[in-house]
Amino acid sequence: MSGRARLTLAAWGATLMASGALLPLVKPATWIFTAAFVLALVSGVGTLARRAPLARPLTLLAQFAVALLALTVIFAREQAILWFLPGPQVFTRAADLFAAGAEDVGRYAIPAPDTEGIRLMLVGGVVAIGLLVDTLAVTFRKAAPAGLPLLALYSVAAGLSGGGAGWLWFLLAASGYLLLLLAEGRDRLSQWGRVFGGAQRSARPGSSVAGGGGTTFAPARTGRRIGAVAMGVAMVVPFALPGFTGGLIGNGDGEGTGGEGRGGTISAVNPLVSLQDNLRQPEDREVLRYRTNARDTSGLYLRLVALDQFDGTSWKSSARPIEAVPKQLPWPDGLSQSVRITEVTSNFVASEGYEQKWLPMPYPAGSVDIDGRWRYEPAGRMLVGDDKQTTKGARYTVSSLDVQPTSEQLAAAGDAPEKILREYTKIPASLPGDVKATALQVTKGASTDYEQAVKLQEWFARDGGFRYDVDVESGTGVQAISRFLKDKEGFCVHFSFSMAAMARSLGIPARVAVGFMPGTTQTDGSVSVGIRDAHAWPELYFEGAGWTRFEPTPSRGSTPSYTRDSTPSGTATGPAQPSQSASAQPSAAPSASASCTPQERRLGDCGPEEAVAGADSSGGGPNPLTVLLIVVGVLAVLAVPLLPLLWRTRVRARRLGGAGATLAVWQEILDTAWDHGVEPDESQTPRRTAARIVRLGELGDEAADAVHRVARAVEETLYAPNPRPTSGLAEDAARIRAGFHASADRGTRLRALLAPRSAARLRWSAAARWSETATSWSARRTALLTRAIPRPHRN
Repeated sequence: MSGRARLTLAAWGATLMASGALLPLVKPATWIFTAAFVLALVSGVGTLARRAPLARPLTLLAQFAVALLALTVIFAREQAILWFLPGPQVFTRAADLFAAGAEDVGRYAIPAPDTEGIRLMLVGGVVAIGLLVDTLAVTFRKAAPAGLPLLALYSVAAGLSGGGAGWLWFLLAASGYLLLLLAEGRDRLSQWGRVFGGAQRSARPGSSVAGGGGTTFAPARTGRRIGAVAMGVAMVVPFALPGFTGGLIGNGDGEGTGGEGRGGTISAVNPLVSLQDNLRQPEDREVLRYRTNARDTSGLYLRLVALDQFDGTSWKSSARPIEAVPKQLPWPDGLSQSVRITEVTSNFVASEGYEQKWLPMPYPAGSVDIDGRWRYEPAGRMLVGDDKQTTKGARYTVSSLDVQPTSEQLAAAGDAPEKILREYTKIPASLPGDVKATALQVTKGASTDYEQAVKLQEWFARDGGFRYDVDVESGTGVQAISRFLKDKEGFCVHFSFSMAAMARSLGIPARVAVGFMPGTTQTDGSVSVGIRDAHAWPELYFEGAGWTRFEPTPSRGSTPSYTRDSTPSGTATGPAQPSQSASAQPSAAPSASASCTPQERRLGDCGPEEAVAGADSSGGGPNPLTVLLIVVGVLAVLAVPLLPLLWRTRVRARRLGGAGATLAVWQEILDTAWDHGVEPDESQTPRRTAARIVRLGELGDEAADAVHRVARAVEETLYAPNPRPTSGLAEDAARIRAGFHASADRGTRLRALLAPRSAARLRWSAAARWSETATSWSARRTALLTRAIPRPHRN
């Protein structure tokens, strides 16, 4: 296998190894095979183009074209011309898939399902990085800089997983990069022929050929050092990136920080981080207004989503299938006909500023009348917007059940079904033992699950000495719940998390609900729900009553009647007719005016304000624009040190392109000498300049002869009446550059490559252009002033 083929294979493998950090983000991870196939096509086309050989820009163009055709066939062949040629409809399809993928990233918790949009984002991103790595490492023979896109790929994966990419994936990515460096080093050394030990070619320390048999060549040493630096940066960059997890509300980080960074409180997924931001708002703002025929709205909590996955540090919503919204929602799980219920009808109007993918509804809803593209998730009985559908300005009607079990019915509840127990009593092995021990101590003497649940609620809300404090941060770590139970201060997130976790440790099925408290009744009979009504509460399952709300947070919400000592007993009745005590028809909310008094504003009589509920239109999770800006920012920061190298490479290619003009080649030789420490002296003739370059650069015979040949060609071009064309000048420039490389030490070679001194010409050129521009504008301004000021007339 040739050196370049080996390097191509190493670039392909390094890209896929770095892509491994993305595997935990999506399940199933079959997208990696698609990416590997497309990337293999791109690498193969690059190999053929370089063997042809084609110019470097044409090689890159051919690879890009093949990648575009392959992605078109895979993701948009129905919209393509002849099933493979991209047209306008293909790009429209790609834009739609990217938008859908961005929404899915925000909608689902990690690991997200392998939707078509997410698959396109992953495959397209990996192919783009792979094309860049192949171009740098193989086409331009710069394997070290090729580590930067690999680093960016790993860093983005680590950032999206909240730093959870893991050491295994980091070592895999780092190994791929080192493999690439070794392949390039082997290829470079093979081009030098056999290397024999012997005396140094020059007295300069660090010459490329050294005596003895154990000396490591400079390219290999430099490659290893660059690899070590890149791996060090890769370890630091993920900590600077925000952690994104699947979320439903707002743009907050997937996890907050608590205390000194180790977390002394409970970790929170996006809905709950945003919920804390909402509670901290200095001014309450309306998100919803509704009318209902319920006699008592204190228990009419508006539920957005249920978090049912508990990993010991956070609660998340399971990725479940969604379906079309049925006309009549199924009867709630576990709810018996013997439990007293009342049917309630409520009409909602969402603020124009409230954009949320999940629809706030009383639980359990029986039917929903709403326009737009909404889907139904049966397990959590939730409605989620589809295809950019949000709650912005939505008007909808919900028929729900006010479930009123008695304490006797809950105490007599039988065992939950095996499926419910298996799924909703899971606790991780990492959960500290004192959590269950505390739960057992608090519920000591309770004989039923219901009595245990009530004791837990009373301990948090009244007897345990807990304090409500919205300024407590949401922290991380397996000790988070233990620390909260010890510190005894937090807000609804901490109380609902802890009670649900402790209930599960006792074998009671539990989950956490996120949404809004019932809101405040206005003078016109409507109810206003503000941004600071955002709330989280635990739901526990009791056979016969189904999922039942509890309220452990002190000073927030309302304690359910079935958990109070004064709960009345009585026989149950069937479904009752809706009460007509209040109109269920929504009326236009009063508009705010300049004359609105502060008291009226507090009461909500000034009408809905522009409201933001901490939830963006993407349904939470990372904003696609934010992700793009972060990726671009990381690449820009990493590319800044390479700007002199890229500029110097471009200038050299332009000067030596084709046959190479004599004076352009001479200028390149002068700059090569300058890069290696021989400063230019324009006062000397070409012949004296050549002698000076040979002497100060300690060039060998072959490079010295090349310098003198080019100098003679320059003199003939400048002074001969009819200069003859000279061939082989570009080859001479390459020999001179190789001579400088052979005689220079490692530091000089590295400085000439990464920070060439001749890059000062770029600064000089910019200064000259600025001076010319300033002079031109000054002349124009003077001319305009001269025309504008009339000359005085002479009498």
